[in-house]
Amino acid sequence: MCRATPGHVWAWLYDVAMRRVERRGLAELRRRIIGRAQGRTLEIGAGTGANLAFYPPTASPLTLTDPDPHKLRRLRRRAAPSARVVAANAQALPFDDGAFDTVVTTLVLCSVPNQADALAEVRRVLRPEGSLLFLEHVRSAEPHLADRQDRWRPMWRAVAGGCEPNRDTVTAIAAAGFVVTELWHARMPAAPAIVRPLAVGAATRPE
Repeated sequence: MCRATPGHVWAWLYDVAMRRVERRGLAELRRRIIGRAQGRTLEIGAGTGANLAFYPPTASPLTLTDPDPHKLRRLRRRAAPSARVVAANAQALPFDDGAFDTVVTTLVLCSVPNQADALAEVRRVLRPEGSLLFLEHVRSAEPHLADRQDRWRPMWRAVAGGCEPNRDTVTAIAAAGFVVTELWHARMPAAPAIVRPLAVGAATRPE
């Protein structure tokens, strides 16, 4: 009988699978956007801590969340003692309104069950004029690749922890009430074609 892979093994496999992608350029994209974090900073879906090396000293205090207990175990081992690690779902964040100056999301808005609800929570916990920094899988602007993303979405979602590579995430960010102030498009290196298109940028929560 086939048995499900234990959660702690999935957490380890995620780190292993991402090593080549990080070395080939994803780590540099993380550095470019996360280095802009300022003040009270919250990371949504921090996973096993891939972003930790890129936070500047100005991102303080730093709060890291993830709903997966196995990833949280690795995250707690890697995070600095000054960082706060919290088990939390992106759609129900246990923080006060306007509690943060910066919120960071990297490769997480593709997999939250309800993207609109998650973005509404991000907007709620950001102070007015606070910044959302994002690096996300997005729907391709190339029609043929977008069609492939649509066709492969169910299988990819099943094998990649709920990741949906065809979401129009930048449009969703704007629809949630943010003003996108900076945006550039990139490709995830050494990755399957359907998850290569990336949107990297910053958005502001207006007054």
